Order: sequence, then structure tokens, then C-alpha cells
Amino acid sequence: MFRVRTIFLTQRAFLAGWSVVLLLIAGWFWAPALIAGKLAVLALVLVVVADLFILYGRRTGMTASRRTLERWSNGDVNPVTLQLKSEYGTDVHVRVLDELPIQFQKRDLVFHGDIPAWGRRDLDYTVRPVQRGVYRYGAIQAYVSSDLGLVERRFSLDAAKEVAVYPSYLQLRKYELLAISDRLTLAGIKRVRRMAQHAEFERIKEYVSGDDRRTVNWKATARRGRMMVNQYQDERAQQVFALIDTGRVMKMPFEGLSLLDYAINASLVISSIAMRKEDRAGLITFSDKVHDVLPASRQRGQMQKIMQVLYGQGTDHRETDMEALFSAVRRNIHQRSLLLLFSNYESVNALKRQLPYLQRLARQHLVVPIFFLNTELDKDLQERPTNTEELYIHTLTERAVHEKRLIARELERSGLPSILCKPEDLTVSVINKYLQIKARGVL
Repeated sequence: MFRVRTIFLTQRAFLAGWSVVLLLIAGWFWAPALIAGKLAVLALVLVVVADLFILYGRRTGMTASRRTLERWSNGDVNPVTLQLKSEYGTDVHVRVLDELPIQFQKRDLVFHGDIPAWGRRDLDYTVRPVQRGVYRYGAIQAYVSSDLGLVERRFSLDAAKEVAVYPSYLQLRKYELLAISDRLTLAGIKRVRRMAQHAEFERIKEYVSGDDRRTVNWKATARRGRMMVNQYQDERAQQVFALIDTGRVMKMPFEGLSLLDYAINASLVISSIAMRKEDRAGLITFSDKVHDVLPASRQRGQMQKIMQVLYGQGTDHRETDMEALFSAVRRNIHQRSLLLLFSNYESVNALKRQLPYLQRLARQHLVVPIFFLNTELDKDLQERPTNTEELYIHTLTERAVHEKRLIARELERSGLPSILCKPEDLTVSVINKYLQIKARGVL
């Protein structure tokens, strides 16, 4: 259980030692001070010995364990608890340093607390990973001192642990619960009125406030003596594919998360929402070549397959090859489908290099390009320039922001419905677009 047991003198011990030294120095000039200094040395030695006896009187004085989730959710706050148990028969003070995984680049996570005799103490904290992959914890370093407070005993408790960080399944659960309880509007999802001519008949029900009066079933109303309406549902068994660009344009970070991770988290949620709407969800990842193709399905286990594919994705700093994506879609998707293309465009010229392939895809499928606003530029625009250099930077920033609007306009002119949003608003924006498409029956 223990790797190292080490003695440390505390700050209180150093202060006491310096006090004794000063007394002994004063003894050279005043005899009573020398006597007091010798007595102080004896007292200090006795107290240190007593403190050592208290701390080292037991072979195993402290045990610890780390409790956390089996896997962490990327970009979310995940709880961690350090559970300490004292085997001392007296109250002790503990200073705990947890050796966090190297990805956090943090080495000063220190806790202080008191533990009663034979007692326990839980220390809680949270972590927010921003990269997928395996995170490896080190040991729990516990420094224990008694009420005397002159000596610390270190316990290097071997609590090494590996935790895998997956795409944001906490966000997924949040939207699943809201969808089950029909409360998606709480997350910013807009209600869209369905167009009956593009929906499937589900049942006849009694009219309630808010129902479309155009769907009144007059025969059922006459038969039941109260107003009845036809209820429709969205068409089912349609295919929804998330096409995720893993090239260099998705490497840009916002609030710690890369654009790729925002796209991965949104893809996970929209796949779940689509399957709850009884559509089939699929996935394609690509950069300079196509990496993964997961056929659309709504069978049990499909979400787990999607999760595993998304877990292994990473940016490869390559230039995006839309021709490779076009070929993969032609080979693997034979039914008209909704293609949610997660990528990013910084200039109209960059878009125009890909636009011919998007237009060719749009002849057979409904393609929705999704790209991002640079929120860091918005912050810069809020500051007023005070000199020529700042004015130059401000002008370039305005041009970059305007370029995004031009890209959205060019896509609209080409007949491609697009999503331009902040990275943090991506999931809500994608769900709103999907529900809008379903309600209008344009797929």
C-alpha cells in the first residue's frame, strides 16, 4: 500500500528551533538565557520524540482511495472524491496532494483537513477534461501531523487509476431526459409547427388549446359531440448522417475544447434525438481521406457504436478532401438522407473550392453545412482602438467577421441551408435545424 514513508519537520518546528538558537546565542552574554536555552533544547527534543511516537507508533496510519465516474464526459464538470481513513487513536491534521493526470497540467491541488481518531474524511473536487483519451492518475500524497504539529509523516498512497474521457455523454443524457419529458424548450429548442401534408397520420384526439384548427376531424367531432383533431407525426425511418471533418480547420480551440470536440458532442446528441424520432443515425469522419463509415441504423447498440467511433477521433492537421467525402457518400448512402456536415470555413475562397462537391451531394441528399463564428474576434471588436496598430487589427477583425456572413450568404444562394453559430451554441442550433427540417417535410 505504501511506497515511501518520510519524516518532514513542519514550519512550527523550524520556528521553535530558531527560538532555541536565539536563546543559546543570548546565553553567551547572559547566563540565565543559556540555562533557558538548554532546557528549551531538551523540551524540543522530547516533544519531537513524542510527536514521532504518535505518528510512527502504527505501521499503517492512513489509508486513502479515489472515487470518480468510470469514465469522464469531455467538456463537462466531473466529480472526484478522495476518501481518507485514519487509523490513529488521536485527532490528526492532514495535508493532501492528489497527483492529477498530466493532461490537466496542474500540480498544486492541495487540501487541508482534520480527521478525528479512527475517523474518515471525504475531500471533494471537480475536473473538466477538454481532450478525449485515457487520463492516468498518480499517487495520493498525504502529509499527517498530530496536535503537537512539529513533525509530518508522509504517506505515498498507491492509488494509480486510469479514466477514459468520452464524448459528452452528460450532455447526451441531459437532452435525452428533456426529450422524454417533452421539455426540450428549456434548453433553447424551438417548437416548430408540423405541416400536416408532410407528416404521417398518428391518431385522433380531443382538441386542446394550441392545436391547429385546420386539422379538425369533423366526422369524429359530430360523432363524439366535442371537437376532435387529427394528430400527425413526423415521417419515420429517414436517415441522418453526421459528416465530421477531422482536418486542420477543426483544430481551433474555444474555452479549451477544439471545434472537433464541439462537433463530436453535437453529433452524439443529434444521433440520439434522431433515433428517438425513429429515424436512423449514421456517421462518416474524413479529412484528406475518409476514416470511418458507420451505416445508419436505429437498432439497439447503435448509440454505443457511435460513441466508440467518436471516442477515437482526432485532428490530423491535413487539408480536407471533399472529393474523397463525395465518393464515400456515393458508395455508402443510397437513400436520400440528411447530411449534417461539420466543418469550418474562414474565407469565401475556401468555400468555393468545396462548393461544387456540396452542390453535387445536394442533388441526391439534403446537405446542411455547419461552421462556426469566431467568438474571440467578437471580444476584440468590443474594444475601441486607441492607436494606428490597434485600428489596423480592428479593421482586419471586422473583415474576418464579415467574411463569415458572406460565406453563409453564398451557401444560401447555392440552395444549401447552413448553420453559422457560436461553438457553445452548436448542439442547440443543430437540434433546432433538424426539427425544423422534419416539421417542414423537406427531407
